[in-house]
Amino acid sequence: MGAHETDGSGPVPAAGKVAGFVGCDETIERLYFYLDGELTEERRVEIVRHLDMCGPCVDVFGFESELRKVIADRCRDHVPDALLDRVADALREERAHQVD
Repeated sequence: MGAHETDGSGPVPAAGKVAGFVGCDETIERLYFYLDGELTEERRVEIVRHLDMCGPCVDVFGFESELRKVIADRCRDHVPDALLDRVADALREERAHQVD
């Protein structure tokens, strides 16, 4: 069995997809969209349903979710106000030239 296959007692592989239920491959494929909030409500429910029943996939979800938190916490650079002002001025100037 692969890393995301089950012994028959848990989620079904993609080839044996049941209506309203996604397999491991599809869950992992959509995981990033799920974490980014980019799925329809129906797709979100399918992913949640799968994660509720599949230990290997929930482990992947937990890792990816935690990794995103660590990256977000560690990658918060403060942009100096002077730089923000220069960028805003440049954008205003660019828009003014496009209107002419």
